[in-house]
Amino acid sequence: MGTNNSDKHDDLPVVAPDQHWRLDAPDDGRFWNFYDNLKEIERATLQAALDHVLAVYGNDICSTSWGKALGGGLYEFRIRLSLDTILREYGAPESNVEIPRRLAGRPCLLRVFCTFHGDKIILLLGGYNKGKDPSKKRQNKEISRARRELKRWRNARTAGGGGQG
Repeated sequence: MGTNNSDKHDDLPVVAPDQHWRLDAPDDGRFWNFYDNLKEIERATLQAALDHVLAVYGNDICSTSWGKALGGGLYEFRIRLSLDTILREYGAPESNVEIPRRLAGRPCLLRVFCTFHGDKIILLLGGYNKGKDPSKKRQNKEISRARRELKRWRNARTAGGGGQG
């Protein structure tokens, strides 16, 4: 059975640049550990997906194959495309980024866990490389970690009087 790698037909709304969401992550959180340990192509692909899909469409991703609500305010952002596909289909029209041949056409299978809050803010809670370990056991472990991170963040916010995410 073939797989359609393009989410272009997911009916995402047109969003004006001033309506984009702001991405945030706790300084001591799991997201930065995940991000820093990715290979160059994975990090570039993740950054393109965050900038050109998640920050643009926010929680509307959940009505597409890009996202899934996991309950309790936790969401999963699913990356399955290559860097060049993301930039070609979702990047800014004026960006003619030349992808090095060694990096082109290499789809990444990454997951990022997040929550949406406040005035269009997306808090990045963690992630993992599903391409390296696609098992259900790993997926459930990572979702549990993200739930703990979300709970820790909420508790810190409550204790601190609702401060910054």
